[in-house]
Order: sequence, then structure tokens, then C-alpha cells
Amino acid sequence: MVHFVGAGSGAADLITVRGARLLAEADVIIYAGSLVNPELLSYAKPGCEIHNSATMTLEEVIAVMRDAEAAGKTTVRLHTGDSSIYGAVREQFDELEKLQISYDVCPGVSAFCGAAAALKAEYTLPDVSQTVIITRAAGKTPVPEKESIRSLAVHQATMVLFLSTSLTEQLQKDLLAGGYAETTPAAVVYKATWRDQKIFRCTVGTLHETV
Repeated sequence: MVHFVGAGSGAADLITVRGARLLAEADVIIYAGSLVNPELLSYAKPGCEIHNSATMTLEEVIAVMRDAEAAGKTTVRLHTGDSSIYGAVREQFDELEKLQISYDVCPGVSAFCGAAAALKAEYTLPDVSQTVIITRAAGKTPVPEKESIRSLAVHQATMVLFLSTSLTEQLQKDLLAGGYAETTPAAVVYKATWRDQKIFRCTVGTLHETV
């Protein structure tokens, strides 16, 4: 059995109760390198086999799962935040289904929830926004044109952006071109809920300069 576990937004004690239990019971843990707080590995039992997937290919990850399954062992695949958001889990699900290996998913606290907590912010304020858009700027990973930042900005909803801090110059231009005012409040949260968390408050008009 393979359990895909969301590690939470950063702080080790923000993993779910179920996630912590699955980690403690696992015979094998494959964790997402620098993206996952290494303190979470303290939940592992003595003798647990631990792999850092940052140095592994998809094929190597699946091979570890396959070998563990053949040996009657339980595997936890530990992903950052919640695995449903930019978690790259679908390709792993597909391979496990081909091998007829059972798996399940334990949700986690996403970084966008951790960021809201760090900011002491509410994403859905009456008369301001009742919609949250979760997206990313187009970079090495393409984004469909219909989901471009400029087209999404037209909605004037609360927007949460992942994986975009290296693209803020174009991002700021697209947000403004889509309709956000330069004075629209914005913030950049680095490693939300980690011990070295940093918060930078700004506006859409000063976003790139702030980063």
C-alpha cells in the first residue's frame, strides 16, 4: 500500500493527525527533498527506509514503491503542502495503477492556507471578493492562454500565485493590464509557517520592486 501524504505548509506540527500516524507506521518514506520540512522525518519509526526524491527520477520513485509492495511493506510518499495543488502526483497514480498497486491520499494544509495564516488575512471578504483564484505565472511550465494572468485578472478576485517569484516583472505587468489597480494590496510570503518564514507586504504596483 502506498499513502500519498500532504506534509502541510511547512511547520512540522501542521501535518494532519492522520498524516503523522501514517508517517509513524511507514516502512518506507519517500519525501520531496528541500520542499518538505525535514523535521517531519522525526515521525519515522526506527529502521524506516527513507529516500529523498529530489535526486530521483519518476522511474526510480516507482521502483522503490514496487519493491516495497513486493516485500509487503507500507510506503508513504510525502509531498509538500497538499498534493492536489502542483503536486505532480497524477503521473505516479498512473504508474501505480498500471502495476495494480493500491494507494490512497491523505490531504494536507496547502501553502496558500499557511500564507493566509501568516498574513492574518481572509481571502473572501464580503463586498471585496468571494472568489479565490489559485494559479501560477507562465514560465518553464506553460499555462493555457485562456488561463493567462491577464485574463484571470479581469475577474478582480483574490488571486493566489504559486511558483512565480522569479517572474514578477511580467507578472506585475499582466496583473495591471488585466485590471488590478496599482494600489491593490499584495504580499509575498516566503516559506509560509517555516521557522525562517518571511513576509513582504506591498501593492500590485510595487510587487516586482519588492521581490
